[in-house]
Amino acid sequence: QVQLVESGGGLVQPGGSLRLSCAASGSFSSINTMGWYRQAPGKQRELVAVIKSGGSTNYADSVKGRFTISRDIAKNAVYLQMNSLKPEDTAVYYCNAVMRTFQSYWGQGTQVTVSS
Repeated sequence: QVQLVESGGGLVQPGGSLRLSCAASGSFSSINTMGWYRQAPGKQRELVAVIKSGGSTNYADSVKGRFTISRDIAKNAVYLQMNSLKPEDTAVYYCNAVMRTFQSYWGQGTQVTVSS
């Protein structure tokens, strides 16, 4: 059983910043990739950013230059620093972890609302 617990969402004004955190706990061998996805009302879930165990990253074009993903392997944690937030960033943000066994796990989601 693997649990992913997210924190850090909330309400922020346009141009503001938020930092999301996600920590994995439970019984598992090793995590390969961790990442963040988001789902806005009426839209499909989309990739925001992912980071592999070696440190390589991939970002959605819409967040490049504004968001930064980082990872603490020892803590089985992943973070998303979000700067220059826009109203279109409003969504439920989900943490994802893919194990070396290719099993994929999701967090419960955290709401991010960008509004004045």
